[in-house]
Amino acid sequence: MSKEPKKSVSKNEWMEDASKAKQTDMKFTSLSGRELDICYTPEDIKEDSYYNELGYPGEFPYTRGIHHNMYRGKIWTMRQFAGFGTPEDTNQRFKFLLEHGQTGLSTAFDMPTLMGWDADAPLAEGEVGICGVAISSLKDMETLFSGIPLDKVSTSMTINSPAFVIFAYYLAVAEKQGVPFNKLRGTLQNDILKEYIAQKEFIYPPKESMRIITDMIEYCTNEVPQFNPVSVSGYHIREAGSTAAQELAFTLADGFAYIEDCISRGMDVDAFAPRISHFFNSHLDFFEEIAKFRAARRIYAKRMRYKYGAKNPKSWTLRFHTQTAGCSLTAQQPENNIVRTAIEALAAVLGGTQSLHTNSMDETLALPSDKAVKIALRTQQIIAHEHGVINVADPLGGSYFVEKLTDDLEAEANKYFDMIDSQGGVIACIENGFFQREIADAAYKYQQELDRKEKIVVGVNDFVEENEKIDIPILTISKEVEEKQVKQLKELKASRNQEDVKKALAELKKSAEDGTNLMPRALDCARKYVTLGEMCNELKVPFGVYEEQAVF
Repeated sequence: MSKEPKKSVSKNEWMEDASKAKQTDMKFTSLSGRELDICYTPEDIKEDSYYNELGYPGEFPYTRGIHHNMYRGKIWTMRQFAGFGTPEDTNQRFKFLLEHGQTGLSTAFDMPTLMGWDADAPLAEGEVGICGVAISSLKDMETLFSGIPLDKVSTSMTINSPAFVIFAYYLAVAEKQGVPFNKLRGTLQNDILKEYIAQKEFIYPPKESMRIITDMIEYCTNEVPQFNPVSVSGYHIREAGSTAAQELAFTLADGFAYIEDCISRGMDVDAFAPRISHFFNSHLDFFEEIAKFRAARRIYAKRMRYKYGAKNPKSWTLRFHTQTAGCSLTAQQPENNIVRTAIEALAAVLGGTQSLHTNSMDETLALPSDKAVKIALRTQQIIAHEHGVINVADPLGGSYFVEKLTDDLEAEANKYFDMIDSQGGVIACIENGFFQREIADAAYKYQQELDRKEKIVVGVNDFVEENEKIDIPILTISKEVEEKQVKQLKELKASRNQEDVKKALAELKKSAEDGTNLMPRALDCARKYVTLGEMCNELKVPFGVYEEQAVF
């Protein structure tokens, strides 16, 4: 005898009953402070949204992924951020990672390099090789990639203001190896707008910096077609304290600003857009992060197709690299960071990333040791090969909760786009401090939640171990690294043809002044062993130096 089916109730009726149930005093909001329902149902999803907003993986608007079969066709590229000490040190780390199954190189540079200073500059003292590899010249770059054929690896380089110099060195190394430029694959971060917003490693004013990047996009489109000339980076915006919605909106707004600048120069959007990539943070809130990645693809596809008139589907697809959240790592109980990183990495995979870096457990204490970086790499390999999460494209698609979060994040991002446009665009919002204020407010709110223990960080504001002793190997950089780099740099400057250096720098400056593309002149400087600092300083004359206004 069959039972009569239970009469359904509305969500509001169910919520009223559920609210009467016993509940702890924890704060049930997302990491970004989003208010969450107890449960999500079909009533939370837009009617008839499947074909308009979701569709199939590999089909517009790419909410469910940019490839039809996702990881069945190709597992994401596994990258581990590597760079410390001398070029020789990092070259050995590169080879170590490649030997253990890494499929792409990701290069971290030290602070002097990031700021456009040579190793012998007064401001570089004490920082050479500390937070990344020290690169001051083509000679350093030759050493960095010694024994690594550039036509066989994909190379990512986290460099921004001096990106045109570092890329020129990379191209010159390829020439010396006999590798044609059209065989080179990789990505330059080269996202200067997020530097003004979050990371603060800039040299020139925003408009002049935009000109450099547009030059590089144009040059790569014509000469280095497989290389991504810019990776629009939300990672650092999130690390500065933004919410997921702010990271999503501000990152895409920056990317659209680059696209608009290239179009203004007269470039065909379909000629360059397929080589613009993005870089997102994968933070602790598992479902919010997955929804963020899905919303990003949908927003990007719609804008590229309908606002910028791109006709090539490759121009509609948002390709992105992901890194697990460095700001989520704790110096306390550092082994816990392995668990945090694994969950963040899983969110990136379920969100459909094309490339992934997993942070090492010791990165709040020092640059990662060999043991820590191997564990981080093995984390990716375990996700890829042991848990079955790659078997199905977008396995969480259709989840009422995930779809609602995706819709909400898209709506919040669109509100931010309207606010940015109303103030005159991205550069105007940088100059008036809009982005900085929004991020500062979000970071302050989150810190208050930690202080009140409304949010818990294990080992920091709860579950604390008194008199804790850190028992993991720590990588240290000796003073000898700086001494060696300075000595080699002085020897290089003394041995090169000074007249050639002078002429090459004059041509670089002339190019900056007359508006011709900077990259051919920068490459010529690289061939003449002009240093990073010399090139960056030469452009300070025509471009000027940017000083940020304080935001309170």
